[in-house]
Amino acid sequence: MDQDWMAVLQRCGLQVVQDHAIDALPINSAFYAVNGVDVEPVASVPFSSSGAMGELSRLWHTQSSVLPLCDEDGDFLIMPPGAGGSKVGWVKVKDQVGIDLPARIANVTGSPEFIAISPDGRRLCAVTVEDDEYWVVVHKFA
Repeated sequence: MDQDWMAVLQRCGLQVVQDHAIDALPINSAFYAVNGVDVEPVASVPFSSSGAMGELSRLWHTQSSVLPLCDEDGDFLIMPPGAGGSKVGWVKVKDQVGIDLPARIANVTGSPEFIAISPDGRRLCAVTVEDDEYWVVVHKFA
């Protein structure tokens, strides 16, 4: 894994549990689940709303807990946020902070967008930017 991406993840408060890509779910399947034509968010936050980033973070954490996204050790897989993350693939991480992950990612990369999946590759919880809203997208794979 490119050491720059490891540093980005660490600055986002994510501890890299495995420093090599994990083969869990095809990247294209994840992109389609988040950006496909028929995709609807489970929650959305207008850019213009007061405290938008805090609300986005709260909604993402609520949805990721309900799925659940993390395994019994608190680990999940993330595609490193920002340009080039899809070339790196899935990286197993643990959230050292536990709150405000979309806001932390936005502080480091300039955008809150990211895709995370459960370690078994069956549950996805992502943040995307659509028009004038932040979306939280959830998808379960068979």
